[in-house]
Order: sequence, then structure tokens, then C-alpha cells
Amino acid sequence: MDKQGMGELARRRQKAGHTQASLVAEFAREAARLGVNSSLSVRQLRRWETESPPPLPHPAQQTVLEVLFGVPLSEMGFEVPSHRYARAWGSGDDGEVKRREFVNGTGAIAASSMLPSDGASRVGALDVAATRARLADLYAVDHRSGGVTARARARQLEQQVTAVLNKAVYTSRVGSDLQTILCEIACHCAWFGYDSGPLAEARVACTEALTAAQLIGSPLLQVRALNTFALLAVAAGRRWEADSAVSNAYALAQHAGAGPTVHLVISLREANAATHAGDLPRARRALSRALSCQGRADRDAEVPRWARFAGSVEIDYATAAYHAAEGKPSRAVPFLRSAVAGLGGGYTRNTAWYRARLANTLLDTGEVDEACREISGVLDSCGSVSSLRLRRRLLSFEKAVSRKEASMSQEIVERIREATGGGAQ
Repeated sequence: MDKQGMGELARRRQKAGHTQASLVAEFAREAARLGVNSSLSVRQLRRWETESPPPLPHPAQQTVLEVLFGVPLSEMGFEVPSHRYARAWGSGDDGEVKRREFVNGTGAIAASSMLPSDGASRVGALDVAATRARLADLYAVDHRSGGVTARARARQLEQQVTAVLNKAVYTSRVGSDLQTILCEIACHCAWFGYDSGPLAEARVACTEALTAAQLIGSPLLQVRALNTFALLAVAAGRRWEADSAVSNAYALAQHAGAGPTVHLVISLREANAATHAGDLPRARRALSRALSCQGRADRDAEVPRWARFAGSVEIDYATAAYHAAEGKPSRAVPFLRSAVAGLGGGYTRNTAWYRARLANTLLDTGEVDEACREISGVLDSCGSVSSLRLRRRLLSFEKAVSRKEASMSQEIVERIREATGGGAQ
């Protein structure tokens, strides 16, 4: 390693505003967030920065360092053997992605009532299993039709479960299972509220979900509720709330011994909060952490159902948002294309949402006709989707494209106004 290479790690440390001691402390915090058993001392850091060649960090240290600095280990001045190269900042070209297996609707919601209508009967394990089937089907309703429809179904199920808990006869085990289901419904309603609005109602649902998760002693459901709370805080412009939600989610996940996939979800929420706050170094670090978690997700013994959505598609989408925030929409476009292509069938709402984001980003790059074609595809497919977030994105596109001169722009403006009721908020 030459003299210039010898100073690369020190240069990156100083650029990040760290002393050797503060970097060691940050290393320990990041290792804990990642769930990686690794440590670093000031003495070892000093050797990395001064010796030629520097000792090669062990694999666990490499994982943490690459998240901290957002670049491969080889770019920090180390001589890295080929088998130790890690994936860093790819753009969605890693082939077929394992998608959410729960997207295929079970049709359980359309089946018989499952629970006694007045709640005043004996309820057993079979009733709990049937209720869980209805709960699972809410995922499919959400992805197919959006938050408005899904929230109405969730509220109906919530009322039935509450009536049973208040009036029915059941064992303590069945009661515990039903309380957990009720907490999961509250988590659903918080997410559906985020998607469909109004945000004030979604925040109430999220608070209910957090309270319920605390009452039943489920740290992972608390993590789920906090992830949604972080999104709501960002939407409301409350940065400190988003940061606090993410921080508490990390702590609870570590306490619960959660695997990489749960940490991946939290990292995505942190990236979203940091991107919207304009804290791009932190956003990049969170995205790097998300990539690291994804790379270790195959070690998960069990993944909560609510976290199974997280993967390459969501990382690509978050990376696109990062590039857009740094004023480089052309870099965002390939990530958005990859995210749209990776969703697969069954994700009507999310496909429309991602394509609408792609269309807006194409506008920012000057590709007006291509942007109009994308938004036309959204309008063709989203007639059954009831999502306030999607509606707002369509209106944003309509406002931006109305100022452009292109062959399709006027037609698209008229179609958006028709689909959104004339553009009324």
C-alpha cells in the first residue's frame, strides 16, 4: 500500500467528523444495530491507519466498516482478497427476487363469519385459526385495492374480535392469541391509515397498536408499530419523532433477538427519515446497512409476516429516493425501473405507486413523453385502488406536466383530473 492509500481510512474518518475514539464508539453502536458480534479498539484503528500494509479486518469488522462508510473495504485502503468482496450499491441487477409469498389472497374474508356475531359463545383454537386466516387476507386486500378498502375490512374484524374478548368463553391461551390478533389488526390499521389518510387517524391507530403491543409484551409488534410511526412522522414533518421511532425500534429489535430482515425494515425507515430530512450521509449509511442486512437475511430462522416484504425492491426504491434528494434524478431512474420490474403480480397498489414515482422522476430528467407513457400505464391499472398517497402523486405529476410541452401532456392532464375528481384535494 502506498502512502496515499495508507491515509485513506484516516481521511474518510476525518471527513465524517470522527476522532479515533468517536469512530470506535460509533463502530460499537453500528455493530449492535446490525446484530454483528464485532468490536474495535483505538489501538487497532490506529494500526489500520498507520501500518503498511494495514492488517485486514476480519469479516464481521468488514461488515460494520462498509456500513459506516458506505463503500467497499477495498476503497478504505485495504488489500482485500477477491472472496471477501461484498456487494455495494448495486442497482437491482441481482436476478429474480424472492417476493412476498403472502400476496396470494386466501379468500378467507369472503367466507363465513368465523366468529360468533354477538361474541357470546365458546371460542377455541379452530376459531383462532380461522380468524388468523382473515387477518392474513388483509395483506392481499391492501396490495390489491389499497388502504381504504383494507381498513374497512380490518375495522370489521377488529369489532368482532373485541366482542369475543369481552363476552365469549375461552381459555387463557385462546385469549392471549386473540389479544395478539387484535394488536396485529391495530398495526394493520395504522399502515392502512398512512396509505389512505387522514394522517391524524393513522397516528391514533398507531398509538393504539403501540399500547396493545406493550400490554401483550410483544417487542416485535412494537417494532412494527414504530416502523409505521416513523413513516407517519416523516409525512407530518416531525423529524425528531421519526428519529426517535427508529432508535427505539432498533433497541427493541436487539432486545428481542430479531434477525436481519427485521433490521432491514428498520434501516429502510431510517433511510426514508434521513432522506426527507436532507441528512444524506445518514441516509447513505442506512441504505448500506439495509444492503448488509439483506445479504444476511438467509440466516433468519423465522421472519415475522409483516417483515417478509423487505428485499431488493424496497432497497432499490429507497436508493432512488436518495439519488433524487441529492439532485441526481438520472441516477434514480434505473433503481426505480428495477423496483417496478421486481414487484411482480398481485401488487396493484405498490406497482402504481412505484410507477408514478418513476414517471415524476422521468419528468425531472426531461423525458416528458416517456413519463407520460408511464403515468398512462398507472391510470390504466389503478382504477380499483383507493390510496390517498397515490392520488397525491398523480396530482403532483399533473401539476408538473401541465407546464411541459409534449404530445401526450394535455391528454394525461385530462385523464388525471378525471381519475382524481377534477384535481380536488
